Amino acid sequence: MFYRDERLALFIDGSNLYAAAKALGFDIDYKLLREEFMRRGKLLRAFYYTALLENDEYSPIRPLVDWLHYNGFSMVTKPAKEFTDSQGRRKVKGNMDIELTVDAMELAPRVDHIVLFSGDGDFRPLIESLQRQGVRVSVVSTIRSNPPMIADELRRQADNFIELDELKQVIGRPPREPREDTRERAETTD
Repeated sequence: MFYRDERLALFIDGSNLYAAAKALGFDIDYKLLREEFMRRGKLLRAFYYTALLENDEYSPIRPLVDWLHYNGFSMVTKPAKEFTDSQGRRKVKGNMDIELTVDAMELAPRVDHIVLFSGDGDFRPLIESLQRQGVRVSVVSTIRSNPPMIADELRRQADNFIELDELKQVIGRPPREPREDTRERAETTD
């Protein structure tokens, strides 16, 4: 349900999209994702939201964040909060809902269609508000995982629900082949 001449913006809840893709057993190729939505409309902006651990010497998400930043995505990051729960387990918290909501509300007068990559039910009031402003909203997540990664009320509020599993062939990264040199070495040492 896209129109070629509509102004389009993507809002990607990074941790939520990662979890949904992982539950479906694939990795997202963000270059293909951006190209796919450029084909569907006039893509004005593609936002990616994630919290980063600032105190770690190496963050596994840093290379992705840098790549996205250099390849046409508007990166929105903030330091994650680290704490210890009541059972003594180390936990990391980095909710980006407010930042995403503010950006979507600010951009709403300049777009016709917003695509939200998240299944978080907390975004239902945002979608409702965007719709009152005349913006169509599509939500990308999955109901095919167990449990489903999208809140029912979010899916019902959206103008269009896009099943992430159906995008797998279009935006999925091809699975990596096992390295042959390791296998060959193991076979020759036996």
